Amino acid sequence: MIPKKISKEEVNELPLGQFEGEIILVESEEQIEEAASELGNNTLIGFDTETRPSFRKGVQYQVSLLQLATSEVAYLFRLHQLGLPKQIKSILENQNIVKIGAAVLDDLRGLKKISPGFHPKSFFDLNEELKKVGFHNVGVRNLSAMVMEIRISKSEQVSNWEAPELTDKQMVYAATDAWVCLEIYKKLQYQGYLDDLFNK
Repeated sequence: MIPKKISKEEVNELPLGQFEGEIILVESEEQIEEAASELGNNTLIGFDTETRPSFRKGVQYQVSLLQLATSEVAYLFRLHQLGLPKQIKSILENQNIVKIGAAVLDDLRGLKKISPGFHPKSFFDLNEELKKVGFHNVGVRNLSAMVMEIRISKSEQVSNWEAPELTDKQMVYAATDAWVCLEIYKKLQYQGYLDDLFNK
């Protein structure tokens, strides 16, 4: 049985977990083509974004990084360099590919600022949807603990996502956030926890 609530103490007792697959940092046109064709072959992908934190009042940055993950590969797109590439935009607008994230509304708002003509389709927000089936605690960290029985490090969350070079730690953190949303969804779906959402 997957618990539907968890305490901070229980989360902290779990072993650390992270994405162990291949991480591809996308910074060039050629890589965009390759990533888009790989991602386009999937019906489910994990989704997340990172934004450079602002420590000054009134200063806000645009989305720095977009993460799209399969179970084996996580693609990290450096949006502050690339903008939102049209091939990737069309994946995010493809209704046959479900993009799974947590609190996706803010992420999508951020992407619309970069690409005003962006019309996202088929996004599954774990936070919103799982409340409907009785989960008391949501958020990537809590859900990873309850569903995957792992503790996810949040130490890189407020690091500089526009740094000239991303560190290995940043890349693993970013990849993990997108990948684990996908894995949470797949496990819940497999075990029937999402049946009520889909059988309406």
